[in-house]
Amino acid sequence: MSKVVAINGSPRMEKGNTDMLLTFFLQGMKDAGGEVELFYASRLDVEPCTGEFQCWYGKTPGECYIDDDMQALYGKLRAAETLVLATPVYIPLPGEMQNVINRIVALVEPKLETREGRTRARFHRDVKIQRIVLVTTGGWWETGNFDTVVRIAEELAEGASVEFSGAVLRPHAFLMKQNGELTDDGRAVQQAARRAGSELVREGKVDPETLEQVSRPLISQEELRQRYNQALE
Repeated sequence: MSKVVAINGSPRMEKGNTDMLLTFFLQGMKDAGGEVELFYASRLDVEPCTGEFQCWYGKTPGECYIDDDMQALYGKLRAAETLVLATPVYIPLPGEMQNVINRIVALVEPKLETREGRTRARFHRDVKIQRIVLVTTGGWWETGNFDTVVRIAEELAEGASVEFSGAVLRPHAFLMKQNGELTDDGRAVQQAARRAGSELVREGKVDPETLEQVSRPLISQEELRQRYNQALE
């Protein structure tokens, strides 16, 4: 698992809550010997997929005809064993992140098979991706708010016949900071994220207890709801 490509889909990039968590997760991967490259979707010029499937049935299978920054990213993705998708929860994803995910279809070989009642395919042979992992943050209290985003990442992995290595979830992530500074809870969450990244590289999976430490509630659900509602008064 030496080569890792991470894509941060937050429009706020380095200033966002997603980066606040992802940075430590990736540092843990580096601690364990991972070679990590990070890309911000908002800095990439990536056009939406046009749905013409020339990359599947055209003259050059495996190649997208759209000439933009995905062309350089394709080479990075082909060489990576692990793909890290990082995103805040929107409804369900930021637009730039959705464009990148849609364009990954060019790396999938359209040789279809059925497994457990679902149509599946595989990455082309020159694509080394073996696993996909999700790092995601949200503003609401419960981890159930991540269900749709998690399923998108799972479907991408299952559709390409690679392992989905799980999701690192941080609800009400903004509470990791107070007055612009990390709280003790925030630092503890970051260190748990760092352990998660290291465990993934060293063990091939993340300890469920580590994931719970990343996701643990920082305040009660009732208190968070009151904070949101008071802001509207």
